[in-house]
Amino acid sequence: MPQIQSHSPTTAQSLGALLKSARDIMRKDKGLNGDLDRLPMLTWIMFLKFLDDLELQREGEAKLAGKKFKPAIEPPYRWRDWAAKSDGITGDELLAFINNEETTLPNGKKGAGLFRYLRTLTSSNGDDRREVIATVFRGVQNRMVSGYLLRDVINKIGGIHFTSSGELHTLGALYESMLREMRDAAGDSGEFYTPRPVVRLMVVLTNPRLGESMLDPASGTGGFIVETFNHLSKQVKTVADRRILQEKSLFGCEPKTLPFLLCQMNLLLHGLDAPQIDPGNALRFKLTDIGERDRVDVILTNPPFGGEEEKGIQGNFPEDKQTAETALLFLQLIMRKLRKHSLSAMGRGIKGEVLPARAAVVVPNGTLFGDGMCARIKEELLKEFNLHTIVRLPNGVFAPYTSIPTNLLFFDRSGPTREVWYYEQPLPEGRKNYTKTAPIQFEDFAPLVAWWDQPGPGTKRKENERAWKVPAAELLANACNLDRKNPCAKEDITHLPPAQLTADILKKEQRIAEIMGNIQKLLGKAAS
Repeated sequence: MPQIQSHSPTTAQSLGALLKSARDIMRKDKGLNGDLDRLPMLTWIMFLKFLDDLELQREGEAKLAGKKFKPAIEPPYRWRDWAAKSDGITGDELLAFINNEETTLPNGKKGAGLFRYLRTLTSSNGDDRREVIATVFRGVQNRMVSGYLLRDVINKIGGIHFTSSGELHTLGALYESMLREMRDAAGDSGEFYTPRPVVRLMVVLTNPRLGESMLDPASGTGGFIVETFNHLSKQVKTVADRRILQEKSLFGCEPKTLPFLLCQMNLLLHGLDAPQIDPGNALRFKLTDIGERDRVDVILTNPPFGGEEEKGIQGNFPEDKQTAETALLFLQLIMRKLRKHSLSAMGRGIKGEVLPARAAVVVPNGTLFGDGMCARIKEELLKEFNLHTIVRLPNGVFAPYTSIPTNLLFFDRSGPTREVWYYEQPLPEGRKNYTKTAPIQFEDFAPLVAWWDQPGPGTKRKENERAWKVPAAELLANACNLDRKNPCAKEDITHLPPAQLTADILKKEQRIAEIMGNIQKLLGKAAS
């Protein structure tokens, strides 16, 4: 029987030092160029170590229960077979084992190389993790050119114990910090990043319940799913609850290879055993083909905006609502994917109430004031859904990834919109904007969270200097322009000195006289 080893807990400091040491080794390799190369390498190596630790644990549990164990990865491709021994295969032999289509295996036999083997795994033995592994490694490359340096990195990762819950928690936090570093290094590739405080706010205000299904159709590195997992974990009371959380609650979609890999690892490190992340484009299905069984109770997402989708994808949407703008296509998808009749299987409302299917979505300002086709989409949103709240975020919330002003839309399936509440999130006193070095904090949202009340009959919301409401009829009559300014906002009026004000008026009067003179001359020529 495989032994489940016990280890003394690794401190955050020593884990951080271990990961830093692994990255320092990678810096010596000529095949890697910056954190955009190093972090994916570190991720797939940790991924394989994590899987082997999990397999060892489950194999031991199966033996104790007298059950047969089906491994996701067979020998000699398991971590313990080729990576666990610090003096194991190295150099060109290690590179050949990982990279080559066919190679000499650690057991001396000929066979498929590691990556080729992993990419061809299927769930034929009933283990969905095999499909996850195959999907992950179809998009992974080994960019290190020194097998000796790669062996050194593998030995460092071998010091992480993925069966320790405390260590997993610490590693999850460290991994998130590395993701932030990578996004900073990525520049314009940071589109899949949403600030953690904004993610947390959207989860808290939407309040997913255990038994409801949650989807992020543009998962990126999994921030919304991780935060929802943490939120739902607090509601788990029994083994059955835990099974519901692990198997029936959280779903995502991420077509880009790098964020898909990072998302899988992020979710595994935070405790989701078999992440259900679709590696395809969420927009690839015809909108009218999405039925009730494909729908979910909660959608939390920051869909990409400013991008353009190909004609084939646009053809999946109604003719009068086809566009290349990704934000508007995703908004239509989200509306379609919300369950019409939401039933919380666990009935865990504060008062036992069942909440309607609901969504919280990040959108750019252009979505609010857009006309034409954009207005038609918003008309459907107002007439078929309850767009109860729009939170207007201040400047710099998404700095340095984008300077585009953004908003949070909150809507549900409780019926048509009667009125839209607006809440203008202020900047901290004395600040003109948020920056990379001084980002938004969750505590900044405290007044908003205190003001928030679940929309519906008997709402306790009050208008104040930051919150106001607009009747839906008024918005519909105004071409569905949702870009409403705070009526309580004070205009920044600059009072000029009297002498300068007088001089400006005289200049304008002289210019008007010149223009009028030119018009008279033109009229005189036309008359002659």
